[in-house]
Amino acid sequence: MPYGAFLVQALIISLSGVMAPGPLTVVVVGKGARSPRAGALIALGHGVVEFPLMAAIVVGLAPFFQRNAFAATVGFAGGLVLVWMGLGILRSIRGGRSEERYREVTPFMAGVLMSAGNPYFIVWWATVGATLVLTAWQYGVWQLVVFGVLHWSLDLVWDWFLSSASYRGTKVLGERFLFWVSLVSGVVLLFFGGRFIIDAVGRFRGV
Repeated sequence: MPYGAFLVQALIISLSGVMAPGPLTVVVVGKGARSPRAGALIALGHGVVEFPLMAAIVVGLAPFFQRNAFAATVGFAGGLVLVWMGLGILRSIRGGRSEERYREVTPFMAGVLMSAGNPYFIVWWATVGATLVLTAWQYGVWQLVVFGVLHWSLDLVWDWFLSSASYRGTKVLGERFLFWVSLVSGVVLLFFGGRFIIDAVGRFRGV
């Protein structure tokens, strides 16, 4: 298959991971309510985790990422972070300080935490993503670099679009919109956090 055809196919497949709703999407929308550039900073934090993952796959660590013990550890730690962030958002609303605690985690750091602590993100890279990375690697080093940069660019564009849309909603609808974004973000992060922890406990039992 010509490299150009592979790249088009790989980017289409990549959209399944980029646009899939999850805790990162929730954080992008929540942070975006305060700043239209939050999505870009979150994407940078996401890249800090994503690019080393690609490199790890090239050197043969993909099977390690698929182990139950690794996925369980990542999921449990990530679940705790999500619960902490969700509770912080809800407490800030209750105390009349909407988003104040939420802002303690910068957009960049939120991108790092939401990526490194998401077992489904890791598993995607250990399976679907690994196939794409290893195929790109067969074409050459620079071809792999091009794939990696373009894949991350999809994250950048999508996250920036979401945060800009959320910010416009705040500008038009005001504090009421901020309140509901904060409330929904807090509840959804608690849901994902609980789900990650429950799944992690199940994986630990299977180890």
